[in-house]
Amino acid sequence: VQLQASGGGLVQAGGSLRLSCAASGSIFNFNSMGWYRQAPGKQRELVAAITSFGSTNYADSVKGRFTISRVGAENTVLLQMARLKPEDTAVYYCKMGAYGMDYWGKGTLVTVSS
Repeated sequence: VQLQASGGGLVQAGGSLRLSCAASGSIFNFNSMGWYRQAPGKQRELVAAITSFGSTNYADSVKGRFTISRVGAENTVLLQMARLKPEDTAVYYCKMGAYGMDYWGKGTLVTVSS
């Protein structure tokens, strides 16, 4: 199983970015997929997650600004980030929970300039 994350970059405060995470390999479905982030000197934290049933969970700091969604029945999730703030700057990691295991993708850097 591999997770391919994309969509990071540099954006000004108040701008938007969309991250994508696509799973490939022997995965027919997942229990949950989500995005975590890690800023320099800080612990990795949950940003948003979605279950196979469509239930979502967000960190308080991103509620109302970020939206996680699944692309149809595919093992691909999107994270639409709006009204970005400098404190959103971090490396964002995609994680998938399936068959009792956690799979992580390589991070993608999001930099929000003030």
